[in-house]
Amino acid sequence: MLAKPVIDIQISVPDLNDESRYVNQVEQAGVQLRSRDALHRFFRPFAGQPRDVHVHVCQAGSDWEREHMLFRDYLRSHVDARDAYAKVKQEAAQVWSDDRIAYTEAKTGVVLDQLDAAEIWAMANSWAVIHPPG
Repeated sequence: MLAKPVIDIQISVPDLNDESRYVNQVEQAGVQLRSRDALHRFFRPFAGQPRDVHVHVCQAGSDWEREHMLFRDYLRSHVDARDAYAKVKQEAAQVWSDDRIAYTEAKTGVVLDQLDAAEIWAMANSWAVIHPPG
């Protein structure tokens, strides 16, 4: 999908608050823990490095995990939704290339509409997050 040249990666862990089990390993990939909230941890490349990836760590089984995985799977299954989202991302990236908050806000309406449609699709298809055994 075209837009900003940044890849978002989501990692689900058994216990979000047990940072000793994952922060060092994630940072070894070249990203730094930049923020914490009750729902997830956010990592981005260290200062002076290109900002080409964002890593989000969330609690396995959480609403955060479900919503983001549902959005991904819905876009993968619905070309029209994916194209609409891509268009909004491209437009926002052109207008707000230097303002991350405004860029995110510019996408919010389409994301919320897509999530509403995704919830209907999820119920109709018995969609659920699948965790690998282990």
